[in-house]
Order: sequence, then structure tokens, then C-alpha cells
Amino acid sequence: MAKIAAVIKYEGDNSTFVWKHPCEDFNTSTQLIVHESQEAVFFLNGQALDLFGPGRHTLETQNIPLLRHLINIPTDGETAFHCEVYFINKTEQMAIRWGTDSKVQYIEPTYKFPLSIGASGEMALSVSDSRKLLIKLVGTERVLDRQQLTIYFRSILMTKVKAYIAQTMRANSINIFEIDESLETFSADIQQRLIPDFLDYGVQLNRFYVTTIVKPDGDPQYEKFKELHFRQYADIAEAKLHQQTAVIHAQTEAQKVVIDSQAQATKRMQEGYTYQQERGFDVAQDAAKNEAAGQFSNMGIGLGMMAGVGGTVGGVVGNAVSDAFAGVSTSQSQALASRFCDQCGAELTPDAAFCDECGAPQASSDTCMKCGFKFLKPGKFCPKCGAKREI
Repeated sequence: MAKIAAVIKYEGDNSTFVWKHPCEDFNTSTQLIVHESQEAVFFLNGQALDLFGPGRHTLETQNIPLLRHLINIPTDGETAFHCEVYFINKTEQMAIRWGTDSKVQYIEPTYKFPLSIGASGEMALSVSDSRKLLIKLVGTERVLDRQQLTIYFRSILMTKVKAYIAQTMRANSINIFEIDESLETFSADIQQRLIPDFLDYGVQLNRFYVTTIVKPDGDPQYEKFKELHFRQYADIAEAKLHQQTAVIHAQTEAQKVVIDSQAQATKRMQEGYTYQQERGFDVAQDAAKNEAAGQFSNMGIGLGMMAGVGGTVGGVVGNAVSDAFAGVSTSQSQALASRFCDQCGAELTPDAAFCDECGAPQASSDTCMKCGFKFLKPGKFCPKCGAKREI
């Protein structure tokens, strides 16, 4: 009689997806231990029957209704029975590598030339439906690890992935020369297309990455379009550079014009002020040297005109000189109006021929010393008495 297992459990490594317990004979008192991230499935005659999640279970008849119904296990007492038990690891298996075994043929969407490329990358899988996985993939196998699972799915990957790569590149108009920039989007799109194919076997495709695109480097046609593509970008970049250089040059020239204009304006303002000051003082100096009041007056007019042209400084200087001229004219008028006696020094009455105090005759260029006649015009003798005029 076969040995009855008292406890059944799996303590193996985490890289195994499915493990079959070596013992196939149990009774209704056998203990079943299922760890976290595991499931246990009773399997008999090609059918996946009762399923147990994490925990410690006694294989009583009420716990195995499907198996009990199939083999008519009595509800009372301790009854032995025969079946297979599979432990399913439901943790996510990461970094499973994949790659196309041949080149993908398609028409490059941008330049419309035939192209052959390869692809490779990594994926992460986990079991989503233990029963479906056992029925469709495991069969009579005792162990299903990552390597075996990859082998099982290789045909799916080689067929589906190659088709999806071509479809995705065409649908998204992905340029072969710029595909490295689109690998993230490219990977996500292909993953969404592959998910239903993996779910059909009870496996969840959690992650899918295209990490490498194998391009046909060295192929004459590929190299021709590659040069054309990058030459185009080089021409655009060069044109933009020339445009930016021209803009910078224009801005620089404009700034130079503004700076020069400001400098000239400042210089002219400074030079104009100094020139006006110098001219004003020069005119004032020349005016001071003149003794004739008429000349002073004329120069005052000139300074007034200079004030109108020269601004503030010319006005100030012109006004000052005009005031000086007015003072000189007034003094001369006063000097001409006041006369004093040659004998006693008394102030004379205007136009008097004799002194009011001492009666002495007074010399005057416009009055006759002998008869006192007031001359009306220049001459050498008095027109009244004939006396010689005093010059």
C-alpha cells in the first residue's frame, strides 16, 4: 500500500512557476500548507479541481467538494484517496529576456523603403489563472520554471511580437532613425497587444520592454536613407544657426547705433555748453575794453542775440554786459550834465556862460566865451561876435 502523506507543502525557490508534489496518496486528515503568494490545485484525470489559497488546510471532505464528488469519498471517517497536487507560484517573475529569432520585414513609414530589423528586451510575468495554466501548459510536467515558460511562449513571441512591431511602427509612423526616442511608447503599445495572448494561458504580462532595435547597419539602401535623414536635420540646424547669427548681428549693430547716438548727444551737449560759456566770456571781455557807449550798446544787442541762440549761459552773460553798458551810459550822461566853475569851483547852472557865485566867464565847447552865444553847429569863430571859439 502506498505511503499516505501527512503534510504536503512546497519550500522550493521563487523562480519556479509550477511544482508538482511527489506524493499522490492522501487521506482526509492530511494537512495542506500553502504559503503566501502560492496556490495549491488538486488535479485528477486531466481536470483541475479544488483550489486552496494561503493557509493551513485539513483535507476534509467539505474542503474538497469537487474531488470528493469525482471519487466518491465518504463523508465519515478517515478515507484515503489518490490525486495530484500542484503548487503555483504567483509572484511576479521579472527580467525574463526575449528576442526575435529572425528579422521583422516592413515598409519604413517615413521614407517608404523596405526594411528588416530585429528586437529584444525583457518582460515580467505572473500567474493570473492557476487552473488555466495547468490545463493549457503544464499537462503532465512536474516542474515549470522561468526558462521552460519562456520556451513555451517563444512561438507566441516570435509570431505575435514581430507582427506587432511592424503594425505599431506603421500605426504610429515611427521613424526607424528616431525609434530609440520612442522605445517607451513603443514598448507600452506592444505590451497592450500581447496581454490577451498571455491571458489565454492564465499568465499576466505585467511588464514588457523593448530595449534594443537591431538595425540593418551596413545595408546600402539603409545607409543611403540614413545619410539623407541626418543631412536634412543638419541643413535645418545650419539654417537656424545662420538665422540666429543674423539676428544677433542685427541686434548688435542696432545697439551700437543707439550707444553711438547717445555718446554723440552727450558730447554735443557738453561741448555746446562749454562753447557758449567761452563765447559769452569772450564777448564780455571785448565789451569791457570798449570805451564808447554806442559800442557797448551795440555789443549788448549782440549779446542779447547770443542769449537767444546760446541758451541760459548766453542769456546770463548778455544781461550782465547789458547792465554794465547801461551803467556806463548813465555815468557819462551825468558827467556831461554837471559843470563846475573854473575859478571858485561852484556848480554851474546848465548851459551857463558865467559863474553864479563869482561871475567869472565859463569856457564851453558849445558857448562863446566872449558874448555867451550858444553854438548850434561846429565851427572856428562865434557867428555873433566873431571871437575865436574855444576847442
